[in-house]
Amino acid sequence: MPAGRPQTENDFYKLQTIRPPEGVLLEVGGMAMLPDGRLAVCTRRGEIWLVENPSGGRPWFKLFASGLHEPLGLAWKDGALYTAQRSELTRVVDVDGDDRADSFETVCTWPLTGNYCEYNHGPVIGKDGYFYINLNLADNGMSNREPFFGEMGSHSDWRGWMIRVSPDGKLEPYAAGLRSPAGIGKNADGDIFYAENQGGWVGTGYISYVRKGDFFGHPSSLKSADKPGSTVHLKPSDIPTNEPMLHQAVQKIPGMKLPSVRFPHGILGISNSSIIADSSGAFGSFFKDQVFVGDEGHPKILRVFLEKINGEYQGVVFPFREGFMSGILRTEWGLDKSLYVGMSDRGWNSTGPERWGLQRLIWTGETPFEIRSVKAMPDGFVLEFTLPVKRETAENPDSYEISGFDYLYHMAYGSEVQDKKDCPIKAVKVAPDGLSARLVLDGLREGYIHEIKCAGILSEKGSALLHNFGYYSLNSIPKGAGLDIKQDGVILIPEKKAATADSSIVEKAGAPRGGIAPAKHITKMPPSWRNGPDRTLTLGTEPGLKFDVEQFTVRPGEKIRLVFNNNDDMQHNWLLVSPGTADEIGKAALDLGLKGVNMQYVPVSGKVLYHTSLLQPRSKEAIYFTAPEKEGKYPYICTYPGHYLVMRGILNVKK
Repeated sequence: MPAGRPQTENDFYKLQTIRPPEGVLLEVGGMAMLPDGRLAVCTRRGEIWLVENPSGGRPWFKLFASGLHEPLGLAWKDGALYTAQRSELTRVVDVDGDDRADSFETVCTWPLTGNYCEYNHGPVIGKDGYFYINLNLADNGMSNREPFFGEMGSHSDWRGWMIRVSPDGKLEPYAAGLRSPAGIGKNADGDIFYAENQGGWVGTGYISYVRKGDFFGHPSSLKSADKPGSTVHLKPSDIPTNEPMLHQAVQKIPGMKLPSVRFPHGILGISNSSIIADSSGAFGSFFKDQVFVGDEGHPKILRVFLEKINGEYQGVVFPFREGFMSGILRTEWGLDKSLYVGMSDRGWNSTGPERWGLQRLIWTGETPFEIRSVKAMPDGFVLEFTLPVKRETAENPDSYEISGFDYLYHMAYGSEVQDKKDCPIKAVKVAPDGLSARLVLDGLREGYIHEIKCAGILSEKGSALLHNFGYYSLNSIPKGAGLDIKQDGVILIPEKKAATADSSIVEKAGAPRGGIAPAKHITKMPPSWRNGPDRTLTLGTEPGLKFDVEQFTVRPGEKIRLVFNNNDDMQHNWLLVSPGTADEIGKAALDLGLKGVNMQYVPVSGKVLYHTSLLQPRSKEAIYFTAPEKEGKYPYICTYPGHYLVMRGILNVKK
């Protein structure tokens, strides 16, 4: 890396694209590395491909099987491939050795209604030899939305459950409360984890360790709780409807558990997917045994450090690598220790430039300056680094910003940040080797996510951190004594150094939203418009993060009524901005961080001319505004995190 240039992700982890034959739409649903080094890839279009020499310059694709029903996972066991189709777990075998599947054996089946959202993710083979599979909830739509359960429902048995299937094909309901569990995988110890996505009853996405009988919160799955074999015995009436914070709901609902690690929505992805552990140190010995999680909405991979506190998994999530070509669904290690990344965004919407793809992620061998891990202590945290820090920066309390917050547990889609409070630093101790900093904090709270920012820390050689923040899910505070602040090397921090509370984040449900200029968000027709609007513009959404109208033409000064129908299954807004500022405003919305939802992802800027609210899925809003007097092309965009890259249109103003 050239001296003086800031380090980038690409300096340490390179991306290589693997191109399929012309005409092959490689919408990857699952991958499995075969013992001979070939990569098996199943696609959402029902094919299985064998890729020879996948890490070389000229990979060779061979069609192994076709005619499957949207397989979304692939596993290799005892000479056979296993995949979860829409209605069954299937064993696929090449009997005669010609690299073409000859046998398709149904291992196990489950009920299916045909709802498009009844995806099945898996299988993953557990330490016990069983197959683990996630059954997605169905989409309730608008006309048949259930008053209590919300936008996602269980239309057939065991929807919203993780199931496991024995080697002889017996289905066992395993855990409930899942919503859209697009990821399933194992940590370095072989324990089963699943990835959840934000939506109704899920304030933000997460990954969590799953044990038999666990309940994760979505009540639609409880429709099967009274069925024979159920391992969860709750009723919908056990679910609180007073919109508690998640940690409060867990205290009230028998058997419900906090997720192991939560990912703040919009900051660290928007649609969690693949889960894979680096058990070999393929990404560097400093990250060995950590877990890497893909994101389908923002094509990126996140890094998770897990630890067990009081017998339960919890930990911290960091950014790792972005810039993939499409929405990440599955990942698989190669025999050469590169990571294969399979992608598709059809129906799920990704901000990546392509609709599908297959890429490799390869470590260059260089060591990035990163926060390697965050470990919980009885009175604070220990931050470990991949390279020694410059002591004076790590001992300076101004190098850190630490706060705690939670999300609501309610039927509405997602949640605003709740009860955010700072955690002032009382003392700091930097290890003699410079590889860790022990922080003693005020204000730690069990059940809260803790944002840890370290923008001021530099390495011994003066480099800034590649990623200077992470989010620790403090489900449980360790027992034991705290740091002896009288020992040598402990820097005591005067109280005046403590940061002030962040009043820009709501502290309870119903608090006013900040940063919204009323003059730019007018939902009632102005009284001066005695003859009504001059023109009504109506637009909605299309799959692939698109507005269904790409251009409107109006006259300068026209009185406009704009009706925005968010007929999608995720949140969107509509902003009209000054010519040439779409990227600037979109990035400013992304940079709002934790304040984003509270501000409806509308940054405070004079370049934002008019906007709608952040609309829930399948809702609509009408706003009123006067078209600009100056002729020109005025962009309109959605500023939900990352959407501005592709979700755009133009308001042409001309006489």
